[in-house]
Parts: sequence; C-alpha cells; structure tokens
Amino acid sequence: MQWVIGILGALFVAGAAYIKGSLSLSGMLAAVVMGAIYFGAGNAFWFGILLLFFISSSLLSKLRAEHKEELERSYAKTGRRDAGQVFANGGLGMLLVLLNAFNPQPAWELLFVGVMATVTADTWATEIGTLSGKPPRSILTGRKLPTGASGGVSLPGTLAAAAGGVIIGAASWILQQLSGMTGQSFTALAAAGLFGGFVGAFADSLLGATVQKMNLCAVCGREVESEVHCGIPTVHARGWRWMNNDAVNAISSIAGGAVALLISRLI
Repeated sequence: MQWVIGILGALFVAGAAYIKGSLSLSGMLAAVVMGAIYFGAGNAFWFGILLLFFISSSLLSKLRAEHKEELERSYAKTGRRDAGQVFANGGLGMLLVLLNAFNPQPAWELLFVGVMATVTADTWATEIGTLSGKPPRSILTGRKLPTGASGGVSLPGTLAAAAGGVIIGAASWILQQLSGMTGQSFTALAAAGLFGGFVGAFADSLLGATVQKMNLCAVCGREVESEVHCGIPTVHARGWRWMNNDAVNAISSIAGGAVALLISRLI
C-alpha cells in the first residue's frame, strides 16, 4: 500500500508540474519514479523534503519568469526540468533512501538533509540572485560578473541560500516528528541544513568559477553553459569537458551532505 500511495502521490505532483510547464515529459516520468521510491522505500520524511524542494524551486522559477527568460538561454538547463536535471537534483537523495531501506542508519538521514539543503540552497540562490539589481561578483576574485554567470555570488543570493538550507533543516525535524522517527534535535537539524546547504551552494559556485565546462558564443562573445547560443553551436572555452552542470550539482551535494553530517555530530 505504501508503494501505491507513493506512486499516486508522485503522479499527481509531477503531472501538475508538467501541465504548469515546470517539467518536461521526461522530467515528469523521472519525477514519478523518484517520488514513488522516496515514499515507497522511505516514508513521509524523505518524500516531504523532496516535495518541499521541488515545489519551492518551481514556484521561484516562475517568479518574474519574463526577466529570467534571456538568462536561461545561457544555462545548460532551463526552468523546464528534464529527466537529467531531476535525477541530478534528487538522484543522490534517492540513493540514500534506498541505502537506508536496506541498512537503516541515522547517518543516511543526516546526509540526506545536507544533500537536499544543498540543492535547495543553490536553486534559491540562483533564482533570487538573478533578480537582484546589482551584478554578482566572482567568488574567486570579487570582480563584477554578468548576471547569471557561473561562479558569481551576490548578497541576495547568499541570503536566499541560507534561508533555503535552514528551511530544509527545520522541515526535516518536523517531518521526523510526524513520521514517528527518533532523530536529531531541532537545533542540530536546522544547523545541519544551514551549514550543509551554505557550503554546498558555495562549492557549486567555486566549481563553476574554476573547473566547470564553459562554452563561448561566437556571436555575442558571452561565456555560457549551453551548447547552442544565439542560434549557433558554442565552442569549448574553459574547464573540464566532463564537468557539466549535472556533475557540479552532484559533487556540491556530496560536500553539503558531508558538512551536514559533521555539524550534526558536533552539536
């Protein structure tokens, strides 16, 4: 019955997101599979955090969407998430759900909090930061960068990242209570979400400024993530060719999960 509830719940949420344009068809199918596993192999704790990330990120992506439309052409992924982006954001969490199902350990839950805090913090920082009236600054040099550039940070984006991490941590404690789980204290989980999400989001920016694969548009001269810009194919400009946006997300999520586990053990 738990798997049936998971499948129906995931189908309802993913179907609504597909109709609203937040997910592509492949993204919807991936979200159904992922949601079913999160609830079927886990419980409301795992599924609820995934749902909080997905709904909040989808709503923020629609905030002043017309303002972000031009910027999205520079990204490897757009606001309409496909299967690759769905698994990049939630795949590591899904692995932790399965590991916990086969060998229950508190560490899996804490790593999960950090992973989901990272993807939430990073998404919130990007969505809010691009709406700032001031240009971001390079995380390495501090010089001004074009809005939406990889490796850029801003005060609004930083505050959004912190808020996203804290909310995931706080929600984790609430969902544990509702699920009848015995876990960490509210303070420990809130701190794990804050620091895990914060470190993970900054790791994402650091990788974006150093080794992430970036391409150059021959028409406008802009450095972009996308393979096509201004209607023509882009050429490799810098970074490791295998270090695409999905790889950056995965590595930064692992970093955020490790920090969350460490912080929760220290408190």
